[in-house]
Amino acid sequence: MKAGLFRFLWLWLPALAVFLAGLHRAWLTGQADPWDWSMAAAPVMAAAGFALARRPAPVMLWLGIGAAGMALLFCAVASARAPSPVAAAGLLAVAAASGAGGRCIRRQGRSRALGLGVLIVAGLLVWRGPAQPLRQAADRPKLAVITALPLFWAEPRAGGMERRDAPIVTVLRTRFTVEPLDDPLRLGASGARRLLLAQPRAMTPAQMVALDDWVRGGGQALVLADPALRWPSALPLGDRRRAPPVSLLGPLADHWGIPLSGRMIAGEERHFLPDGALVTLSGATLGPDGVAVTRRIGRGAVTLVGDADPIDDRLWLADPASPLDPRIWSADTPAVVANWLGVSMSSPGIWMRQADDVLAAIRWAVLAGTGWAMLGVWAVRGDKGRSCARTKRENRLEEE
Repeated sequence: MKAGLFRFLWLWLPALAVFLAGLHRAWLTGQADPWDWSMAAAPVMAAAGFALARRPAPVMLWLGIGAAGMALLFCAVASARAPSPVAAAGLLAVAAASGAGGRCIRRQGRSRALGLGVLIVAGLLVWRGPAQPLRQAADRPKLAVITALPLFWAEPRAGGMERRDAPIVTVLRTRFTVEPLDDPLRLGASGARRLLLAQPRAMTPAQMVALDDWVRGGGQALVLADPALRWPSALPLGDRRRAPPVSLLGPLADHWGIPLSGRMIAGEERHFLPDGALVTLSGATLGPDGVAVTRRIGRGAVTLVGDADPIDDRLWLADPASPLDPRIWSADTPAVVANWLGVSMSSPGIWMRQADDVLAAIRWAVLAGTGWAMLGVWAVRGDKGRSCARTKRENRLEEE
């Protein structure tokens, strides 16, 4: 009886430790990415392999499948999508290799060197397997940006204004040559054929005409027109440096035939686009076509979004220090913005859905892991006579 309980515990506890450790990291971003569990699987499985080195070799394989299986089942249920086959295979490989490497490390001679090599391979998989930080593209079209939002400067401090790119601009610079503009009259001379118009200040009639002419001449504009801007600011109300609290682009939108009215979202809402991409909206207006409305205007095009808050890094980035690492994103916003501007960008893409889905995923993962460990107690018992040398205490437990 005691032997069976011990077998169950060393088949269940390491897998549970891997699951809980990976769940903590996944919870920071909301991503349902199996690679998040690989960073926990490597050290836990290596330690388990070292501690259980006297057990039969199939034990570590069984344990590795159980640890990876719990994470994969959670990802599938929480996101309502099958995990990436590459990520699933990578997690299984990390768990199996780490367990085998830890087991070999405890042995003598060449087995120890082999175990070290296997652990190095597992470490390389953990390092290079997940999505890598974004790198600057070779071909970067020019992107003009007209905005009153603090995208190119930080909030004023004791030393005055500080020039600094917002995280969304840092990401966009990997795909575009970004040029901030203050005046739409300079659009033609800028040479840019793409424009991000995000909650700008009031425009004169001449500026609106210049913007309209630029679009009709073949320009592509992404317009973020927020009816209730919630972007935090330390500047006092009435300060000219603050972005306008409501969109001032109504006349221009009417001229283009794009309504600014629609269903209003009062607070923050995680919104999934038809392709599964996630954006976090805040105080947004949804048009009849969804989040974004695209219209052909002359030889150009306008994509209008009734919210400017999604590009605030607090709504898409878990760690402001790492905007170029998609593993730290909490929404697909940078990739969605780049796509709206006509350039592709990789993104996490698989996210936890609703709270009920996440709770159900935790329950199913724990139940499956427990069942797998219980099945392993029976399966491992069949290897009793084929195991490696055991201690006297282990032999006594096996006889009880």
